[in-house]
Amino acid sequence: MPDTPLPPPVILGDEPGSFPYGVLAERHPAIIRQVRDAFPYDPAVHTALDALLESCLKGVVEPLPADAHDGDRWRDWGIDAYIGRSWFEVPWLWSESYFYRRLLEAVGYFGDGVWRGLDPFRPFKLAELDAPETGEELAALDTLRDRPAGERARALLHGSLWGNRADLGFRLSDADAETRDAAPGLVADDSEALWALLPAGGSTPGTVCLIADNAGRELIPDLLLAAHLLDHGRAGRIVLHVKPYPYYVSDATPADVVDALRRLTSAPGEAATYGRRLWAAMADGTLAVRAHPFAAAPLPYAEMPPDLRAEYASATLTLVKGDLNYRRLVGDRRWAPTTPFADTVTRFPGPVAALRTLKSEVITGLTEETESALVAAEDQRWRTGGTHALIQVRG
Repeated sequence: MPDTPLPPPVILGDEPGSFPYGVLAERHPAIIRQVRDAFPYDPAVHTALDALLESCLKGVVEPLPADAHDGDRWRDWGIDAYIGRSWFEVPWLWSESYFYRRLLEAVGYFGDGVWRGLDPFRPFKLAELDAPETGEELAALDTLRDRPAGERARALLHGSLWGNRADLGFRLSDADAETRDAAPGLVADDSEALWALLPAGGSTPGTVCLIADNAGRELIPDLLLAAHLLDHGRAGRIVLHVKPYPYYVSDATPADVVDALRRLTSAPGEAATYGRRLWAAMADGTLAVRAHPFAAAPLPYAEMPPDLRAEYASATLTLVKGDLNYRRLVGDRRWAPTTPFADTVTRFPGPVAALRTLKSEVITGLTEETESALVAAEDQRWRTGGTHALIQVRG
């Protein structure tokens, strides 16, 4: 029997000039500075943030406090192997995730003081919900009201897909990201396969898991898509998986779900109808919210714990939103772009679909023609600029 080929290496952040290096060297310091200015933090928090900034730029991975409530969990997630090593020389996925854990430690999120439980990114999230662009996007729902169901389904699916551009952390390091025009086509489009797994009006619609990515202007179209799936019998129940605590600047938490629903229900027109439908769905259990600890783990989904594996295995389909979740789905490795998507998600339990705008280097499932055309037109910028998107399905 032939040997199983080894997977490609995981992505590190140790190459100056690379996208991961830029995130560690530039984006993370920018986030620290923005968080520092967002609240009237006391001197102790300022000192802790200054120390984290110095560590990110010149230091090494340091342990959590001895009494950290999640110390055992992080040991299970590999921290002992990385303590004392440069942030740039450990797997990029791990390094990024641990940065946010240390940032929460610095601002006292898990402590006993006045800042306990206060989301350091909340001002940015609320400002986005209140932005004029959000109101314009909600008003556009009125034009969809009388369109055929199939047209509404496509519009809401693409709204959820392209909503992933509304990523505060991404825009911190790329101020022009949202002003660049999105490419007209998708680099991979398995949308017909997605709808085939969720037929409208099925006799026994099942559970759809939706692994959310960002709050605010991305979470709202995710919720709108969920409402459509419920209303048209494509799903009997939606389980929305969010982060258990603030993460990656704009990643959605349970509090962000409530804020998004309130924004919908307070809006005029069709948006409020969607909001009331979703509010009722949460009350009767057809829309449930989960915040599993593994949602904020620095690991790929292939390493998920048994209880989460069982939940995804029993779902009719799991929708995986966003760039970070895509990295976790395929392992954040240096895959050749033409590697079949299905070959990279063999350890994910049950049918899975990825909805993602491209904002990092990892990519799978492209045809040779598509990759060649992208490289010829943009060199490698197409991978990270947020102007291209994909829908990929493994049934």
